[in-house]
Amino acid sequence: MVAAAIFGITYVLISGRQMKILPLNRPAAALLGAVLMVSTGVMTPQRAYGAVNYDTLVLLLGMMLISAYLYLAHFFEWAADVILKYSHTPGRLLLYLTLTSGILSALLVNDTICLMLTPLVVAVIKRGKLPLLPFLIALATSANIGSVATLVGNPQNMIIGHFSHIPFSEFARSLAPAAIIGLAINFGILRFGFRSVLRAAVIIRKPDVVLKLDRGLNLAWTALAGAALVMVLGRRDTHEVLKLVDWHLLVFFAALFVVVEGLSDTGLPDAIYRNLQPMFGAQAAAQTWNLTWFSIAGSNIFSNVPFVLVAGKWIPHFADPVLMWKVLALATTFAGNLTIIGSVANMIVVESAREHLEIGFWDYARVGIPITALTTAAGILVLLVLH
Repeated sequence: MVAAAIFGITYVLISGRQMKILPLNRPAAALLGAVLMVSTGVMTPQRAYGAVNYDTLVLLLGMMLISAYLYLAHFFEWAADVILKYSHTPGRLLLYLTLTSGILSALLVNDTICLMLTPLVVAVIKRGKLPLLPFLIALATSANIGSVATLVGNPQNMIIGHFSHIPFSEFARSLAPAAIIGLAINFGILRFGFRSVLRAAVIIRKPDVVLKLDRGLNLAWTALAGAALVMVLGRRDTHEVLKLVDWHLLVFFAALFVVVEGLSDTGLPDAIYRNLQPMFGAQAAAQTWNLTWFSIAGSNIFSNVPFVLVAGKWIPHFADPVLMWKVLALATTFAGNLTIIGSVANMIVVESAREHLEIGFWDYARVGIPITALTTAAGILVLLVLH
């Protein structure tokens, strides 16, 4: 009960805007939840340390450092000029962003794509004097949708690939069509939902600026190893670079891992499944739809990665385990678009752009809810047809 209460309080605090009674931002709210989990005895300090996914934090830190060097090299200003040159209307720019985010996320981890593209999107939109909200939401939602196409698109897909042993090509043949249709639906909803804002906006191009772009290292290396090498060879004051790292974001994720793990340790997710198990039915079609809604709810309550770790133990008991693994991948990934805190990718975009725009819970949810509902329904139908 204590763990559930702490999780609920933390969820409320990080879901909305700062309250006058308790003026905490999201990182501080998550840190409060983590401290409460330990101070109330729900978790030991050692268990809290073990709950933190250091691979995620190292990846974030490495990509932040690389982004900082790109920023100091004036890369984002240069790229913004190039993109605006070929985007003649706000609608076309929205389309280009949707496709770019979705395709790159299928090839790389969606969290990394959001981390790298958010500064670029902010630079492009501000240079073009356009509203930030529709484009930031497009970046996050498209990254989530596109990432479902392959086993390397997001962390939960990697976990599913490890447990299910589904070949990479088979997984892509089933999920890539769902991702393509999902991106089309996503663009349509965003284009319609922000039609008045986009119609009123006009891309303002500044005169061509000749920027001295630092031409240095090939930044194709990964995370911290690449970042460390760039720091050694970048010939810059590292204090200047480290100031650009979003330490608040790292604290937020580290604390959130502890809060989610504290709730999982209580056995509440397993208890919920035992009570709902009869509702899944006995036929593959019924189990598909029931697992879908259950995964959407579970991913938003417990976070998709912890939910997949727990739900993965149930899949072999279903009528068609291979289909259910694919359903689990699609539902937990598309569920990330439901709310701001539905996925790590969303939080990266929101927190990275907070200096330019504060996105509220309902600012996102009013388009996130229909995007999740329609893309998930269409994706499951595609899976059933192809399977």
